Amino acid sequence: MSHQFHSTVLREYDIRGIIGETLGADDARAIGRSFGTMLREAGGKTVAVGYDGRVSSPMLEHALSEGLTASGCDVVKIGMSATPMLYYAEASSEQIDGGIQITGSHNPANYNGFKMVFQGRPFFGKDILAIGEMAAAGRWADGNGEVSESDILSEYVERLLEAITGIEGEALADLKVGWDAGNGAAGPALEALAARLPGEHHLLFTDVDGHFPNHHPDPTVEANLADLRALVAEKNLDFGVAFDGDGDRIGAIDGSGRVIWGDQLLMIYAEDVLKTHANATIIADVKASRALFDHVAAHGGQPLMWKTGHSLIKSKMKETGSPLAGEMSGHVFFADTYYGFDDALYAGLRLIAASARLGKSVTELRGAMPNMLNTPEMRFQVDEVRKFPAMAEISERMTTNPGPGVEEVNATDGVRVNTADGWWLLRASNTQDVLVARAESDTAEGLERLLAQIDEQLALSGLERGESVGH
Repeated sequence: MSHQFHSTVLREYDIRGIIGETLGADDARAIGRSFGTMLREAGGKTVAVGYDGRVSSPMLEHALSEGLTASGCDVVKIGMSATPMLYYAEASSEQIDGGIQITGSHNPANYNGFKMVFQGRPFFGKDILAIGEMAAAGRWADGNGEVSESDILSEYVERLLEAITGIEGEALADLKVGWDAGNGAAGPALEALAARLPGEHHLLFTDVDGHFPNHHPDPTVEANLADLRALVAEKNLDFGVAFDGDGDRIGAIDGSGRVIWGDQLLMIYAEDVLKTHANATIIADVKASRALFDHVAAHGGQPLMWKTGHSLIKSKMKETGSPLAGEMSGHVFFADTYYGFDDALYAGLRLIAASARLGKSVTELRGAMPNMLNTPEMRFQVDEVRKFPAMAEISERMTTNPGPGVEEVNATDGVRVNTADGWWLLRASNTQDVLVARAESDTAEGLERLLAQIDEQLALSGLERGESVGH
C-alpha cells in the first residue's frame, strides 16, 4: 500500500491543502503513517494531536490518528485547541515525543493542514519531503498503538499566567485591554485566561466558528483589525490584541488606534528582554524594519536578520541561544522564560508585562518609535517554475554588480538592499507562487526611488510588480 499527495500540499513549513480538492482523509492517514514511522525509527512512540475550529478538522483528526496508531504510535488527543496548546503539550511532557496540530491557520475556511513538532524540534523542509517519499514507497512501520485523551486547558492557562508573575498588582489593576479571537481556536483559552487576569478585559468573537462570520482571522491585514480598533475607541482601552485562526500569531492596536506591526511589537519585547539578558542575540526576519535592528543594538542586544518562516526562525534560535525572535507576520518566540515556540496568547501577556516593567503605556511605547515610511508586504504572482530562477538572477546581479548608491546587499533570504534612501527587499515565497517585495524609507521621495529599483530588477528578469495578491 502506498499514497501519492497532490503536488501543492507538501510545503516548506507545513502541510496545507483545499478540503475535497487537494486534501482529504486518505492524506491525513498517510501523514500519520509516515510521521509515526519516522518517530518510531528515531526511538519515539507517543504523539499529541490537536485540531483547530475548522469544519473539516475533526474528520482529519480521526484519519490522522488512524495512521499514527497503525504505525505503532500511541496518540494523546488534546481536542479542539490553539496550535500553541499542542506545542505546550509536547514541550511540557517527557512522555510525549512529537505533536501534530490540524490547522488551516489564517487561510480561507475551505483550507486545512498540519503543523508538526518532532522530539522537541521543528519539523519542516526535508522532513516534510520525507513524508511524501515514504508514503509514495509505502515504507511504513506496522503496529497497533493506543489512543487516550487529555484536557490540558487549565494547565496551559496556569503556565501562561507565569508571564505576569512578580509584577506589582497596582500596575495591572487599572489596565483595560481588548482581545479579538476572530472566531479562531484560541477563543476558549482566551476566555479562561481573561477570567484570571487582573484589570478590565473586553473579548470579541471567542465562539469558535470555522466559517469565520465576523472577519477573516489574519491580524497582519489592517482591515481585519477594524472591530478591535472600534472596541478600543468605544471603551477607551489601553490597547487591543488580536489572534489568527490557530492562535500562534499576534496583532495589536494601541490606545489611539494605531496598528503595532510585528516588528514594532518586537521592539517593545526586545527592550524588556534585554534588561535581564544583556548582549543577547535577538532575531527578526528579513522583512522587519531597520528601526527594529537599530533599537536592539541601542539597548545592548545583538540584532540578527534571518530567513522568513516560523520553523526556520525556531531552528536559528536553538542554534544561537537567542531568548527572543519574531517575524513581521506576528509569530513571536520567547525562550527566556518560555519554551521558544510561537504563542500569541503568551505574547499578549508579555505585552502587558513589558509595559508594566518598562513603566510606559503601550501607546507611549508605540508613539516613541520612529516614523518610517514603508510599503505593506507586496505579493505578486510569478509562475512556480520561474520564481526561484528569477530570484537567483536578481541575487546574482545585486551581489556581483550592485550599481551606484547601493551600500549593502544581504542575500540571507532573497535580497535585501540598503541605500542612502533606506532598504528594499525581494524574496520568493516558500508557500505560494509569488514573489514578495517590501521597501522602507524616511521620505516619500526615497520610497519612490526604492520601488523604482525593485521594478528595474524585475524588468531585467522579464517580470513586473503588477497588482499585489493576497495570502
